[in-house]
Amino acid sequence: MVETSAGRAVVIGGSLSGLFTALLLRRRGWDVDIYERVDSELAGRGAGIVTHQPLWDALDQLGIAWRENLGVEIKTRRVFGLDGHLLIERDCPQIMTAWDRMYDLLRSNFPSDRYHRGKGLTRIEQNGGGVTAHFADGGRAQGDVLIGCDGLRSTVRGMVLPEVNPVYAGYVAWRGLVPEDAFPPALHEQLFMHLAFCLPQGEQMLGYPVAGPNNDLRPGHRRYNLVWYRPADERTALKRLLTGDNGVSYDISIPPPAVSRASIAEMRAAADRVLSPQFRECWALSEQPFLQPIYDVQSPRLAFGRVTILGDASYVARPHCGAGVTKAADDAMVLVDALASAASVEDALRRYEAARVPFGARVVAHARHLGSYLQAQLKTAEERERAERHFSPEAVVRETATLDFLAEAS
Repeated sequence: MVETSAGRAVVIGGSLSGLFTALLLRRRGWDVDIYERVDSELAGRGAGIVTHQPLWDALDQLGIAWRENLGVEIKTRRVFGLDGHLLIERDCPQIMTAWDRMYDLLRSNFPSDRYHRGKGLTRIEQNGGGVTAHFADGGRAQGDVLIGCDGLRSTVRGMVLPEVNPVYAGYVAWRGLVPEDAFPPALHEQLFMHLAFCLPQGEQMLGYPVAGPNNDLRPGHRRYNLVWYRPADERTALKRLLTGDNGVSYDISIPPPAVSRASIAEMRAAADRVLSPQFRECWALSEQPFLQPIYDVQSPRLAFGRVTILGDASYVARPHCGAGVTKAADDAMVLVDALASAASVEDALRRYEAARVPFGARVVAHARHLGSYLQAQLKTAEERERAERHFSPEAVVRETATLDFLAEAS
């Protein structure tokens, strides 16, 4: 067992990975506080999430009832040609949810007085007896373990692994949401209850249903989540896309309201040129598209004495696996199991590292393969050949947003 049967944990980051970690620790008797940098309640702007078995397992471990209201259950995948004809239809039952839905499920189960907003981490101190987090407001928190769950821009990772930074993948995702009641009947029949794709050369367009505003799952009140992957050169196109109408340029990502009108107009014009009629119509119905540059993050270590990182703070795989939130939940379960069985916190974090470093590397590598045909410049014949293997409609339907590659590798 760990040094105390009910240790004290400091969790940095109050998004999904932080909530999964804190809730699972509390179930094992740990005393846990979450410290979130943002001073307002978090929101995911309706972004979609594909769910998988490990995520369901984590919810079950937490005793959260989810089977009736997690998301929208779909049964099939479809690929449309650029002329609008249906090329492929395959059975693939899955539950599609939204970031907001997952956040509400977890947040409502965590004590409000233990969730601290507006707490920017500035420094970490540790010794053999514990670890202390220092915050920008002058406050501090002490614990037996500090867990960085603070995402792509992780402050904790920057302190323990300053050499590891997000690496731009060479393309971006345009995202949007369409209310179900805005769908004309014919378009609804073709797209709404399916994970649907079309594949312009060197690009990928997909969509699937998610809950509506306020997590509404009633038919007619849901939304369709749009994701369009497009190459964008880092020095030219990406810089322009990350600059708002006010001339302010953003690093890494741009807030949805700040995306320039010119960039959105350019995207809509491109949709009219290259997408299937179904997705052209969807983008015309989407009121506020937003932009997500795609990055890789791969940490070579996860254990730093009494400090560790998990979720997107440790590894960020491109979204093609549909596994980001599932991986965070799985990370949290592995970490909590290690803390429950190891002789010390330090030993537990080493066990967690030994299990998750190879796992994270495998997920990142697979996601890179799936996204290889989206990269603006493929330098070798081998890269071009590998890209083509993942570009066919059959491969996209078989490989996108599944965890089958993990079973194949085991």
